[in-house]
Amino acid sequence: MSIETPPTAKKVPSERVHHGDTVVDDYAWLMAKDDPETIAHLEAENAYTQHTTAHLKPLQETIFQEIKGRTLETDLSVPTRKGDWWYYSRTEEGKQYGIQCRVPADGETPPDLKAEESLPGEQILLDGNELAGDSDFFAIGTSAVSPDGTLLAYSVNFTGDERFTLKVKNLVTGETLPDEIPGIFYGGAWAADGSTFFYTTVDEAWRPDKVHRHVIGTPAADDVLVYEETDERFWIGIGLTRSERYLVLSAGSKITSEIRILEADDPTGGFRVVRPRKTGVEYGIDHAGDRFLVLHNRNAENFEVATAPIDDPGTWTPLIEHRQDTRLLDVEAFASHIVVHFRRDGLTGIRVLPTEGGTDRDALLAAAYEIPFPEPIYDVAPSGNPEFVTGRLRLGYTSMITPPSVYDFDLRSRELILLKRKPVLGGYDPGDYEQFREWATASDGTRVPISIAVRKGTERPAPTVLYGYGSYEISIDPSFSVARLSLLDRGFVFAIAHVRGGGEMGRRWYEDGKFQHKKNTFTDFVACAEHLKATGWSSSVVARGGSAGGLLMGAIANLAPELFAGVVAEVPFVDPLTSILDPSLPLTVIEWDEWGDPLHNPDVYHYMKSYSPYENVSGKVYPPILAITSLNDTRVLYHEPAKWVARLREVAQGGPFLLKTEMGAGHGGRSGRYDSWREEAFTLSWILDTSKVTQ
Repeated sequence: MSIETPPTAKKVPSERVHHGDTVVDDYAWLMAKDDPETIAHLEAENAYTQHTTAHLKPLQETIFQEIKGRTLETDLSVPTRKGDWWYYSRTEEGKQYGIQCRVPADGETPPDLKAEESLPGEQILLDGNELAGDSDFFAIGTSAVSPDGTLLAYSVNFTGDERFTLKVKNLVTGETLPDEIPGIFYGGAWAADGSTFFYTTVDEAWRPDKVHRHVIGTPAADDVLVYEETDERFWIGIGLTRSERYLVLSAGSKITSEIRILEADDPTGGFRVVRPRKTGVEYGIDHAGDRFLVLHNRNAENFEVATAPIDDPGTWTPLIEHRQDTRLLDVEAFASHIVVHFRRDGLTGIRVLPTEGGTDRDALLAAAYEIPFPEPIYDVAPSGNPEFVTGRLRLGYTSMITPPSVYDFDLRSRELILLKRKPVLGGYDPGDYEQFREWATASDGTRVPISIAVRKGTERPAPTVLYGYGSYEISIDPSFSVARLSLLDRGFVFAIAHVRGGGEMGRRWYEDGKFQHKKNTFTDFVACAEHLKATGWSSSVVARGGSAGGLLMGAIANLAPELFAGVVAEVPFVDPLTSILDPSLPLTVIEWDEWGDPLHNPDVYHYMKSYSPYENVSGKVYPPILAITSLNDTRVLYHEPAKWVARLREVAQGGPFLLKTEMGAGHGGRSGRYDSWREEAFTLSWILDTSKVTQ
């Protein structure tokens, strides 16, 4: 096959019948990952994509150098105090991965570290570059220091399939201990004794379903199974309260929670249930001295905060009651205050409740205040606050024109102290750019927010990238991107469509974009594109989204292909019906609480079939489409975009339709920072070319 012509996938009819509906899938054979023909097809697609985009190589290199040139390659994070140490990470020019470090602590104010210098007493905990070696992919899944600061439990992965190998490092001697446990999932927690570590493993469907207890220095074969979740809708995790007094074993589906707790100084004891699971009730807890704080949605759609006695954690007394206009996202307990992270009017915020004047409800609410921020659109969240006793609150802040910033909020003076703003080299000035909030009107009259960034002086209408996601109540908040400057400086508008299915406007916003309301996600995005054109912002629109946002991309390509100059679909969930019908695939049963259960419910089946991108490719003229996937992705399997592109080539007009598969990566793509910059440069060069902007 010539690389100058698009690969033609062979057709091998595979028939399935559901709820009286017979479907013939000609490209189901691509699901056979170990079949040499599958690999050959993916490699042929890569060769064709490389050939088709070969003329963009100089532009790709230019954009890569722009990203690299704006990035301070040798840099470090703001140190975070934990016990007797300040912890931080740093990067070094020319190296792909970060380096985790610590220095001895003295006081609440972070030391004035310099990226190019090593402070006396600096200790390297993990050097990702040394650990990665020559591997094409590398990721750390767990990094947890024992309570006494002498041991580090960490896990590594070299394939992208999100199954890690746990190791333990002695931070006093620097040696790696014999303890080694393969096949674990993210996370883990130390017991108070500093010699017992809890971790999770996954089942064949990649669902975290078991918690194990490991004693340092003993064989992994002797590890004790602490808990197994048999309900396939639930997955589990293990962690600690901030006070480190309690281990927290969480089981959760998409709509239901159940938490078990255990005193951290009793690692062989039995976990007790906080409140038995009840379908539709979600909750989380934190320890606050003589009681627990509980964030829950029982009879509270946007969640409320309650308190609960230590000896009766299932009895909840309201502290912060439900508000229709405010979605409570998280509550965190400290020795002298409570912090609530919330969302209102499409923006995040921070509320502080000092506890020094008393912990009864009236006293707390009377003393509560919110931290103000100056920009019209932004994103803020608590960040890096491991200490229970502290007079400062660490915050992460960003906007579409303000680079990621780290603040300490002094709880006594109520002063925001800027510790660091991510350097952007090359003379970046936020004053050269503008950000706006627009509102589109959806087909049912709903107002849909759009966040917009543009360089001042850009002539409008302008070529536009419109980004969207719209699932799992995940919000795509207005944030900064170094790579995005390569678009803005070339006269682009960048916009985020905050469509239903996300969480930007509260829990109802999410509910109105799932199950039998899923099509709202797609029509909202179309309404945003139409609004940008009608109001003079956009001359052309390239749509971009990934994962569940890739489903959005496939759906809008079917729904309104004429609206878009191009579509970028990254690790796209474009064959959802096939995947959600198969309980043996990773995470399928868990997903029934998000999309519905088409296997057992004919109404769900027919509704999903009516919007599934793969099922609904037609003979319309489609815009150019770039689909990007990874062979080892366990969340959205590679065959979904592979099948989709094959069907587009067979049925649709227009294009071209390109498929690019990373043959050694997972859901997040390539792992090294320089590799990821090159991948972004590839995508941006395609967007520029597709938008007829070639400089």
